[in-house]
Amino acid sequence: MLIKVSGAAVQGIDAYIVTIEASTSRGIRFFLVGLPDSAVKESHERIISAFQVNGYKFPSSQIIINMAPADIRKEGAAYDLPLAIVIMAAAGELSTEMLDDYVIMGEMSLDGTLQPVKGALSMAIKARSEGFKGIILPIQNAPEASVIEGLEVYGAANLREVVDLLNDRPGHIEVLERPKKLRPEQAGSYHADFADVKGQKAVKRALEVAAGGGHNLIMIGPPGSGKSMMARALPSILPPLTEDESIETTRIHSVAGFTGHGASLITERPFRHPHHTITNVALTGGGSNGNPGEISLAHNGLLYLDELPEFTRSALEVLRQPLEDRTIVISRAKYRVEYPASFMLVASMNPCPCGYYNHPTKECNCTPTVIERYLGRVSGPLMDRFDLQCEILPVGFDDMSSDQKVETSAQIRERVVRVRAVQAARFADEKGIYCNAQMDSRLLRKYAKAEPAAIHILGEAMNRLNLSARAYDRILKVSRTIADMENSETIQPHHIAEAIGYRSLDRASWGK
Repeated sequence: MLIKVSGAAVQGIDAYIVTIEASTSRGIRFFLVGLPDSAVKESHERIISAFQVNGYKFPSSQIIINMAPADIRKEGAAYDLPLAIVIMAAAGELSTEMLDDYVIMGEMSLDGTLQPVKGALSMAIKARSEGFKGIILPIQNAPEASVIEGLEVYGAANLREVVDLLNDRPGHIEVLERPKKLRPEQAGSYHADFADVKGQKAVKRALEVAAGGGHNLIMIGPPGSGKSMMARALPSILPPLTEDESIETTRIHSVAGFTGHGASLITERPFRHPHHTITNVALTGGGSNGNPGEISLAHNGLLYLDELPEFTRSALEVLRQPLEDRTIVISRAKYRVEYPASFMLVASMNPCPCGYYNHPTKECNCTPTVIERYLGRVSGPLMDRFDLQCEILPVGFDDMSSDQKVETSAQIRERVVRVRAVQAARFADEKGIYCNAQMDSRLLRKYAKAEPAAIHILGEAMNRLNLSARAYDRILKVSRTIADMENSETIQPHHIAEAIGYRSLDRASWGK
């Protein structure tokens, strides 16, 4: 008897269907073919134990199982459940009526209890696109998969529940309903709030501009000036995820195994804060299994690099291409995967090794050569990719001790949401473009129209500061955001002037 069960495998954030075929004949041997790895081969022992614990009989005949397509390597223990089901069906102990309509995946313990798998959301999306009626998964993964409309999602706690379902004895297992609200109406709770940041009005204005247009930003200033605190507060003013962004973000975190058991969609923008000792692979992704790195886990969110010059030069340089293309392609000998990497890059650094260059009261002990070498750890091409470059000075005593009320993150967020709504309407017909920072040269010419006086100011700044063509584009993008904040159709001279003011590190006097 030949039986087929459909499973799924994930490559990158996309899934593909794996057909598991089983054939029984006279004999006593067990064959598993189709490029299974060690974890898949070990499923034989877990299945035997689960059958014994639950009172099922393992077939005494010869069994040949093929996993197609046979030229793609099958990895992980998530094939335990479909392998167990196909063995039982081939032995005639299981009804085969539902097998053609459902994708089945799940890891099994020795007693048949199902463990969660990675990439459940991508599997559900693929199952729907391939015309399957539904998907059967461990109960921990069911809420994640249930967000896909038009797909029956069954969450099972153990092997017995799946067998009863397929034999038309569903018992406690039922179709999980799609959540009525995929995103919260209110902002989530954050550990940092701008109400706690004393002073620094100019920097907070720059952070609001960055959040309003999705711009990259770097802050440079002495220790204790509030760089890390403001960076950690930045997520609290970012706009909420759209439904499409939420699904895409959840797919990446699901593949990496970071969604959490019983969780549905990720509803808050990611905030990733890797240590400066991070390796290139951990930052960009890859490794033996092609897992997503920090830049992909920060997709649709924020990647914060504190103490930027302390990162290795090679780790920083690999950021250049994803910052432009907003994707990362990982090519290895055995695989090639592409992950989304559209994130806001926020960085902070000291101005010199001792940290007190340009400090108003403390003396810097570093020589110009040492300062120049320290700043040179961050290459010019990477620095050019920061839309806003802000110099921060320490907060004075008067600001620190003041009882004057400060704007909360909720108040700032309202303005950011309004500005993003303007951009959403502007880019409604532009696929994959959601904010000003994502505009290319064609869109800049179309939407970033500046008055002649504004262009004149920009031209003078280009000549005086010797700015690159990339800096020219980024000044226009920031100017467009500032204009949006003032509901201005065109870019005015003072919009350009403010955007140029956010290019502190382009000044020839810096670090000299």
